[in-house]
Amino acid sequence: MAERYEYKVVELREKLIGGKMSGARLEKVLNDQAAQGWRLKAITTADVKGRLGPGGVEGILVTFERPVS
Repeated sequence: MAERYEYKVVELREKLIGGKMSGARLEKVLNDQAAQGWRLKAITTADVKGRLGPGGVEGILVTFERPVS
């Protein structure tokens, strides 16, 4: 029987002022998810809908996977 997986996607938005994603912030997210058994599957850039107005902000979608027990 083939192994089954579950997936989790985390959105990380850049700050509206400054516009640079913090490497330390991404590292913390990766380590926090790894501690829960998640493995990094993909990182994708995306326009993520902002909280202010209809426009989006640049961000990344971080996709994790782990086997389903």
